[in-house]
Amino acid sequence: MHTIVGSDSVLLAFIIWIVVGAIIGWLAGLLVQGGGFGFVLDALIGILGSVVAGWLFPRLGFTLGGGLIGAILASVIGAVIVAVAVRLLRRI
Repeated sequence: MHTIVGSDSVLLAFIIWIVVGAIIGWLAGLLVQGGGFGFVLDALIGILGSVVAGWLFPRLGFTLGGGLIGAILASVIGAVIVAVAVRLLRRI
């Protein structure tokens, strides 16, 4: 009997990605004046913020360490950048 582990682990990774993104987005919403945007938009901001931090920080030579705490801090900073950008775009 064969077990398809790949699809189960991909689904679990996707769920973890969404939950962590929501937490990161929620933290960014707390740091940005005016509160959060709701679960779905906070999750998207958190995920996009993580991508922004992962792309931007190495190009700027900026690092917060290679561990989990450094990755979380970088993701929160990236999510704050995205949240501020979203707030500025909403005002236009």
